[in-house]
Amino acid sequence: MSGRDAILGAVRRALKRRPDDKVARAAVEARMGAPKRGPIPARAQVGHEAQVDLFEAMAVEQSATLTRVARAEDVPGAVADYLKEHNLPPRLRAAPNPELDALPWDSQPLLTVARGRAEASDETSLTGAFAAVAETGTLMLLSGETAPTTLNFLPDTHIVMLKASEILGPYEDAWDRVRAAYGPGKLPRTVNFITGPSRTADIEQTIQLGAHGPRRLHIVLVEDGPMNRPGNGADDGP
Repeated sequence: MSGRDAILGAVRRALKRRPDDKVARAAVEARMGAPKRGPIPARAQVGHEAQVDLFEAMAVEQSATLTRVARAEDVPGAVADYLKEHNLPPRLRAAPNPELDALPWDSQPLLTVARGRAEASDETSLTGAFAAVAETGTLMLLSGETAPTTLNFLPDTHIVMLKASEILGPYEDAWDRVRAAYGPGKLPRTVNFITGPSRTADIEQTIQLGAHGPRRLHIVLVEDGPMNRPGNGADDGP
């Protein structure tokens, strides 16, 4: 028996269920097949342009910074400007994402871009986003071959390229988008919700940034219009 089997067996015994309990399995499958939507705050029930503005306001309120650019081609320049403004080294570790690879990095000859999983020596990372939730100014990042989770937490500075078309109103819409992209019964290995830089107030009730992850979260928002396809930006990796 594997450790996984032992843990699941203990859970079943505590719930007084058998592995072949067809009634319980059918109830779970029915619930997953028709997930219920929770209450949606009124502030999220607005048009898309208002949702974009709301996302920016909520993200900035949570100590993130945000720069808007008109085109994806403007992202390398915005990244280079941010690093220069904060006196950070002109190098970063980017997710091996085709959309990021396609950006005109050669327009910034002083900027060094490596790709792959984050390493201990990496000070700045760059990733895309699967979606963003205007309700709370939260980024939704999914793990996969083109989106190593280490990039979200290991470097001290995390830069995210977010398209306006990826901004949704409530969390329920974000989960609907995951289901549409991956199909019934399938999910990525990890879903990370990120709201602002890492912080804690455990020490004398004083906010400390960078406690468990990046000290800085910077979002480069590409104003590409409203979302037009449910699977936009999804990673088919595990």
